Amino acid sequence: MSIITIGLNHKTADIELRERLAFEKDKIVFGLQGLLELETIQEALIVSTCNRVEIYLSASDETQSVVSACRFLAKFHNIDFEKLDIALYKHTGMESVKHIFRVAGSLDSMVLGEPQILGQIKEAYDLALSAGATGLILNKLMKKAISVAKRIRTETRISENAVSISYTAVELAKKIFEQLSDKTFMLLGAGEMAELAAKHLSRTGVKNVLVANRTYERAVALASEFNGTPVRFEDFKEKLLTTDIVICSTGASNYVLNKTEMEIIVKKRKHKPMFLIDISVPRNIDPEIGNLDGVFLYDIDNLQDVVDSNMSQRLIEANKAEQIVKEELEIFNKWMHALDAVPTIIALRNAADQIKNDELVKLFNRLNGIGEQEKKAIEAMAGSIVNKLIHSPTAALKAEDEDRDMLICAVNKLYKL
Repeated sequence: MSIITIGLNHKTADIELRERLAFEKDKIVFGLQGLLELETIQEALIVSTCNRVEIYLSASDETQSVVSACRFLAKFHNIDFEKLDIALYKHTGMESVKHIFRVAGSLDSMVLGEPQILGQIKEAYDLALSAGATGLILNKLMKKAISVAKRIRTETRISENAVSISYTAVELAKKIFEQLSDKTFMLLGAGEMAELAAKHLSRTGVKNVLVANRTYERAVALASEFNGTPVRFEDFKEKLLTTDIVICSTGASNYVLNKTEMEIIVKKRKHKPMFLIDISVPRNIDPEIGNLDGVFLYDIDNLQDVVDSNMSQRLIEANKAEQIVKEELEIFNKWMHALDAVPTIIALRNAADQIKNDELVKLFNRLNGIGEQEKKAIEAMAGSIVNKLIHSPTAALKAEDEDRDMLICAVNKLYKL
């Protein structure tokens, strides 16, 4: 049996093709059933996210299974086979195993170290398991992939240090304030990146949210998203007296807050710490404000510097994660090789038991009047002899040995299995 991976991701296909190949959740079971109907495929699993679509297979014939599975994908989604085939990557054997370990560990993600993919893989596995589409091979593979991902998260810091502008802003806020739940934050303007940062911030437990925008109706709509309070744009400076965190992106062509105005606000606040994040281009907050005592001001370039530094750190951690993948790959490879001997071990056991049982029948037929207690004693002795006789060849077949294939052939020949 071989493990096969067929798929595409953000590196190999544009979003249009990824969208066309994606499986809607209610269609995944039909996809699994269709794959299992293909002649050489015994097990199947489908992972479908916004950035990747992959199928994992356990099959008896690599070449035939790859071709038939690719054609199935094209037909299932009504995509031209030639166009799809160019974008698909196909991994077999240990390359396939390595791929899923790296995917689960977020080493193959668009954002290195992102945590979402592991949950998506767990969901895909649970669905395939409940549909009866997986068996010995893929069950072992997916459980191992999940454990590898957990080991990477435990033994490395690959998921630490924010690598997006919006999330970095929130992480900086956490460093400036001991806790955020009792802070007040203002979303000033409605820029996309600022709104995303505000969403990250709201998830930290901040309850007091103000939203100011030049269009008051937009402020009202945004405030409802954050369970906050809308503020008319002309009133936002007054509200800064009780605001701890400001995320600004108004789209204005000049400063909406200058140093002189901020000096008055800081004095009235008695220099209580304030964190200002100006994601606007051009900047909407006077950079000189950052020189005031108790004021922490970051613009888009400052945040990008932090992101770049954090990404460098993640790349260092990724090297550690790759070593974990390598170690776990060796362990899984040994397990797969051990499976090659399983049919021979079972056949040897069955042959030995058959000989034992046949001889016991002959013996008991000759020993008329023997009691049940004596029969059990003889059966136990016969079983013990059989176990001892097949122990050495069984142990040799299970052992990690580069001559395992030769041993399998030898045992099959010697015992006529």
